[in-house]
Amino acid sequence: MKILLASSNKNKAVELTPVMPGHTILLPGEIGIKFDFEETGLTFLDNALGKAKALFTQTKTPVIGEDSGLCIPALGGEPGIYSARYGSDGTNKLGDKERNSYLLEKMKNISDRRAYFVCSMVLVLDCERFYVCQETVKGEITREPRGDGGFGYDPLFFITEYGKTAAELTAGEKNTVSHRGRAGRAMAKLIKSLEELKL
Repeated sequence: MKILLASSNKNKAVELTPVMPGHTILLPGEIGIKFDFEETGLTFLDNALGKAKALFTQTKTPVIGEDSGLCIPALGGEPGIYSARYGSDGTNKLGDKERNSYLLEKMKNISDRRAYFVCSMVLVLDCERFYVCQETVKGEITREPRGDGGFGYDPLFFITEYGKTAAELTAGEKNTVSHRGRAGRAMAKLIKSLEELKL
């Protein structure tokens, strides 16, 4: 199946492709479609569904909408749904390194470093026909960035079972343990069951 990913983030498409074998994941820009969605939802699911429905309205083809972010209980759940915009003044969006520095500064006197990533993924097949997978991965926030891989908050997110940050994992390791990898595998199984049932 050819599936459009309601995003302009190439990193997300790269991570999803190996966990959804047999499917072609395309970004709107790759097929000449301009897509820009303002995330105004109050939850990851709100934003994922909103993106997917908006792009489906334009294309009438299967679409996956995805919204994900980092949640830190000691910060009241921040950055949460604002993960990509965290620390922004509303006009200029911070880059990954600047955003990570901002987060570390906010946490410099906090001993409770627990954190988790959330990925909400929605497959839209028709206007009122959609399927949802939402997954998490638990970890801790480091005191300084570690690793050169991944993107976003990966250099700060320490995964105990691997003894590494997400940025220190190989691509295969990250896809195995990450919130997006888990949600993507669940979605791939769901699609397979729909195909087998000819739904």
